[in-house]
Amino acid sequence: MPTSIFETDLQPSAANYVPLSPISFLRRSATVYPHKTAVIYGSIEHDYLSFYRRCRRLASALINRGIGKGDTVSVMAPNVPALLEAHYGVPMAGAVLNALNYRLDANGLAFILEHAECKLLICDREFSPVIKTALAMMDHPPIVIDIKDELSRGGESVGEKDYEDLLLEGDVDAVLPSLEDEWQAISLNYTSGTTGNPKGVVYHHRGAYLNALGQLLAFAVNSNSRYLWTLPMFHCNGWTYTWGVTAAAGTHVCLRNIDPEQIFSMIKQHQITHMCGAPIILNMLIHAPDEVKQRAEHRVEVATGGAAPPSAVISAMHNIGFKVTHLYGLTETFGPATLCSWQSDWDAFDSTEQATMMARQGVIYHTQEDQMIAHPETMEELPWDGSSIGELMLRGNTVMKGYLKNIQASQQALNGGWFHTGDLGVRHPDGYVEIKDRAKDIIITGGENVSSIEVEALLFQHPQILEAAVVARPDEYWGETVCAFITLTEQADPDRHDISAQHIMDWCKNKIANFKRPRHIVFGALPKTSTGKIQKTGLRKRAAQIES
Repeated sequence: MPTSIFETDLQPSAANYVPLSPISFLRRSATVYPHKTAVIYGSIEHDYLSFYRRCRRLASALINRGIGKGDTVSVMAPNVPALLEAHYGVPMAGAVLNALNYRLDANGLAFILEHAECKLLICDREFSPVIKTALAMMDHPPIVIDIKDELSRGGESVGEKDYEDLLLEGDVDAVLPSLEDEWQAISLNYTSGTTGNPKGVVYHHRGAYLNALGQLLAFAVNSNSRYLWTLPMFHCNGWTYTWGVTAAAGTHVCLRNIDPEQIFSMIKQHQITHMCGAPIILNMLIHAPDEVKQRAEHRVEVATGGAAPPSAVISAMHNIGFKVTHLYGLTETFGPATLCSWQSDWDAFDSTEQATMMARQGVIYHTQEDQMIAHPETMEELPWDGSSIGELMLRGNTVMKGYLKNIQASQQALNGGWFHTGDLGVRHPDGYVEIKDRAKDIIITGGENVSSIEVEALLFQHPQILEAAVVARPDEYWGETVCAFITLTEQADPDRHDISAQHIMDWCKNKIANFKRPRHIVFGALPKTSTGKIQKTGLRKRAAQIES
């Protein structure tokens, strides 16, 4: 029997319940603004109608090749139109998009492609060498399609045909499958874990739809916005701006390579209004030569995540025409899930006080349900006093579906009905959250997460290294860099050339991705607790004192 009079004869139907999916944004913008510029890349411009038609052709071509619901399509590419189109064409076919981190080495890429059971790989020729090596490591390599465009750096072909030829296989008028369940997987993003191999974070259509809209509200993106792609699209699907900018019918301005001179030039040429990036992007712009800094006549909104920008960075960015917004999130939350929402009374603060307020991770997005600082085991929420430290937890429709093929890790991360971020912080009386430490010793360098355990495991493979502990060293340019404290075997002599710090750094080459390699190495005994555990707190303090 119905529990309420409002449930009588009022049931969901096709008229009032349609599964949410961000691919619907493209259909709407193509209908409402068919001739509005959607994508700019070099001399290439696509309006929303042609953008939509290209994505439909991609979907049809994939279906013709037997790719559909539950199949993985990987893309290894910089911020080029093909990767943007894959964010629509792949899910239009019912498949799951896996945008690869092009900074990974062949071992990492081979693992991901195997673990994701990739059926088809679209690869920009710029990355042909590392992909060719990765494919050779695989038992079941996928079909490969090349990307080569007017701005490509070249590289040999590793695919059976070019991306544009793949589109010709598709029919723009083909009947595409409709989404039956908004909980269906839309994308797969790998995040570095603390135990070596990355975990595959599965996104669902509902979360992607909602988080994309949340980004518009957080960053004030609208139909007049021109978004410059300085944030890699492989990062949480470009923090879902791949879908969000389209929802607003803004203009995507694609950027193959990050270069300060080109960024300033494109801001002025294309009247860029919005861009995102790790703190390193901000530092690149601040420290660019004066002759390339072309200050725009308008204010440019820039959102940054990771380490909170210091007051000097915020002031310097303001002086060259940018307004900085601080966001916080994780791969497991579709990218940013909280922001430091500006309060009008902060206008009266000096720059240092403003930076202190902006350094906080802040409050939840409109599309996130809730956050709390709590005891990780008892789940008891801690007081909003700015001093009680606990784990930051989030919940809502913009939390991942789970980790692919890893039920145990999924259950641990979502234990108690909350997503456990692993970050320790406090909550201030005004409700704003502030992160105090990363519980799992993750190092964030240039916007990339580095597992200290993964680097330590590599260092332990060196025959003359007895012990190793890896921590973050604060860096003005990268945010943080990898610093390794090493104890050598009794037979080793650090004064010998073959076991110098430079030798260790060179030895790490080709064994691990470049951004994960130690930038500083310190030899000596490691401080330990009475139970033999290495005391990393002291090592972090020592690392912070190391001069560049």
